[in-house]
Amino acid sequence: MFTLVGKLLAGLRNGGFIVLLFTLFLVLIWGTFAPVGTLVWWLDRGQKKLEERSRELEALLEDNPAEGNGKTCYIVFLTGVGDLSADELTDGETEFLDRLEQDQPQCVTVRDVFPYSAANADVSGQQVFDFLRNVTEQSNGWSDFTQFLLETRNVWRLALSADNRYGQVYNPAIALTIVERMEAQQDIPASSETPIQLVLMGKSGGAQVALGATPYLQRWLNANITIVSFGGVFNGNDGFDAATHVYHFRGDRDWIENIGGIVFPSRWRWTIGSPYNRARREDRYTVLSSGSHTHQGDEGYFGLEEAETGNSYVELTVEQTNQLPIWNE
Repeated sequence: MFTLVGKLLAGLRNGGFIVLLFTLFLVLIWGTFAPVGTLVWWLDRGQKKLEERSRELEALLEDNPAEGNGKTCYIVFLTGVGDLSADELTDGETEFLDRLEQDQPQCVTVRDVFPYSAANADVSGQQVFDFLRNVTEQSNGWSDFTQFLLETRNVWRLALSADNRYGQVYNPAIALTIVERMEAQQDIPASSETPIQLVLMGKSGGAQVALGATPYLQRWLNANITIVSFGGVFNGNDGFDAATHVYHFRGDRDWIENIGGIVFPSRWRWTIGSPYNRARREDRYTVLSSGSHTHQGDEGYFGLEEAETGNSYVELTVEQTNQLPIWNE
């Protein structure tokens, strides 16, 4: 954060004030029209696609065999706000998922869901993104600022998921994408007696999107759904009643994950009737200390730097994830 501020001040001294004002204005416009863009997508083709694909998936799942050699566990990973594409995971995220595939061979891993687009479209390649990148590349030392702006763009999408109004459009779209990508990896077995195990893993804002999608996934699938949050920022409404259990890893040096408990009234302790607080009382919500992780970066939950234990930070995350009781169910 201090490095970014220093670069901003240096850029301002070097005549970057106009670039700063323009990019801030652009991001404000971007955020203001984020709900409009999602609603336009919904009215244009999203609602029709969701209805059609829901019917197709229902028929497909009915035709899928209930038994066989297929796996009955799915791990779906949703990236944090710092990622711009589901196809461009960080090296640490890739290592985490590769290790988890080896340690939990009974599960299918899905890693190509981008949680900050109702249409599952990457940020990279969009005209606004390309314009910002070109402008800041011409302004020396502003690449970190561009990343900050794009993370802000993803935060707007997180807000859509958490909003009771726009979440009714955004969250089922993400849930549909999750089911489609699960089906692309392996036919989802259909059985009225034996539910599949669905583990939604969300980093940062991905935890909110996972929770937002959970009620729709429960409606469409016969599944026991578990949420695993890594420094997640989320409200206290979506998903807590639908999920079997929510596990929340928090790092000792991660102050960002505290934001959710501050800005969302449904997370406040005296909001006793919220789904979050009901889950707490019923022991369906568990907070786990992951160690000395920061929110992101080389010392984050998927960081490759060496921790004080001698293992990398991502190795600590893998070890603790493997210790969750969900793998024995």
